Amino acid sequence: MSQRNVLIFVNSARAEAKNASETIISKLSKANIKAFSSTDSSIPAVELVLVLGGDGTILRGAEYAVAHNVPLLGINLGHVGFMAEVEAFTYEDVAEAVINKDYVSDERMILSFEVKRNGSIIESGWALNEVSIERKSTTMVELFVQIDNRPLSRWGCDGIICATPTGSTAYAFSAGGPVLWPEVQALVLLPIAAHALFAKPMVIAPSSTIGIAIESSDASLSADALRKIELKKDDEVAITKSGTQITLAHLKSTIFTDRLVAKFKLPVEGWRGE
Repeated sequence: MSQRNVLIFVNSARAEAKNASETIISKLSKANIKAFSSTDSSIPAVELVLVLGGDGTILRGAEYAVAHNVPLLGINLGHVGFMAEVEAFTYEDVAEAVINKDYVSDERMILSFEVKRNGSIIESGWALNEVSIERKSTTMVELFVQIDNRPLSRWGCDGIICATPTGSTAYAFSAGGPVLWPEVQALVLLPIAAHALFAKPMVIAPSSTIGIAIESSDASLSADALRKIELKKDDEVAITKSGTQITLAHLKSTIFTDRLVAKFKLPVEGWRGE
């Protein structure tokens, strides 16, 4: 039987995360499963990325999961996260699920982006939640937006967000965007504090290309708030649905509506007597 390996990302700022990690690693070890830390210098092939922390830690774990095409299981400690578990569990339950491979998979779309300068691609990358372009100073950023090479609008604004359905409940939500169920294949596009008559959130076909030309002196691109790129005037950014997906693992199948209720504490008590 080949050696089974798991990679664990831990929010080291949380004592609970450290304790949970120790409990889970101990139980995995007894089942002859080796657990590696994201800080280890050498990491072999793993069957699962296990994240103990919040959505920020999950996004860091997603870097490895996407690069190595392995599922990611997020255990959110503290408040409920949209990418993590919402049901009550023990850390022993988590370890048992990993040992028995007793989890369900949830495929999520991600974004790809390219940055062109003087006609050449200078940067490219991906995002699970969103790609945002924002101002770097107190003045607005001037952006010219096209959809499938057709002009949409010019916006003087604080920035613009392009989000996946997964990211629709993150930065895009706080900026006034719509909530998309994960099964919906679409891109969310919304300007931030735009000086314009038309500056509404839009839901765009996943086959479309969003083109953004930088018409002011400088701006900054951020992918999931992890990868940042400095932009200059006349740079062009293209954002599309990626041909790659990420696999999120869950201890049990959960309906997204229940995640919304848990996250926002929506008033459902008393509905049909429940």
